[in-house]
Amino acid sequence: MDARPGHDAEGEAGHASFVDAAVAKAYRLTIWGIALGIFIFAGNVVMWARATGNAQLFKDGVDWVYDVALYGIAALVFGRDARAERWAALGIGAVMAVAGLHTLYDLWDKIVRPRPIEVWTLGFSAASAIVVAVLIIGLLWRFRREANPVIKATWLSSRNDLISTTGFALVGLVARVMPVRWPEYLFDLVVAAICFQAAWAIWKAAQPDLRNKAATGAVGGL
Repeated sequence: MDARPGHDAEGEAGHASFVDAAVAKAYRLTIWGIALGIFIFAGNVVMWARATGNAQLFKDGVDWVYDVALYGIAALVFGRDARAERWAALGIGAVMAVAGLHTLYDLWDKIVRPRPIEVWTLGFSAASAIVVAVLIIGLLWRFRREANPVIKATWLSSRNDLISTTGFALVGLVARVMPVRWPEYLFDLVVAAICFQAAWAIWKAAQPDLRNKAATGAVGGL
């Protein structure tokens, strides 16, 4: 959606992609800042992990690639035409689905090849994830009621991060240091389910616009 002043909004006002120009500018700056901030943080974690030879910390740092990809897509596409925004929202949904599949794969790998528990690493990862999630939710809070598919997709992602890190991080930490492993496995299933739920919600949010586009194309071809 082109949010520039003077843009002909005829036929667009009824679409979910319409965003006020001032809101669009604020969101664009916010999402670029989030993407860049996560990229710098993740890069430092990965370099630290490689320097110390900590495999678990390296994995936790690499896991941030999903957030970088998600917010990067939003930053690059937002403000372009409505079709690009819809496809970007679907791309973000796909990232969430892949994250869910990755969580299930990691769960399977942990069952097949149990890993030693590193309390310090788990504690650092949980604490840093909570801080980042709270910062992002605070930055995106003002945009939570926007119907634009890209904004909705990033908001749902930030909501999921807040739930899975602040709501479950401590639970996950406790589960992973317990003498039995099934609480950890149950925690991973919940996180995967949240990812799939967000992917489905994003897909449904984009569907009305996609159906309208198809209907318009059919009429135009008659």
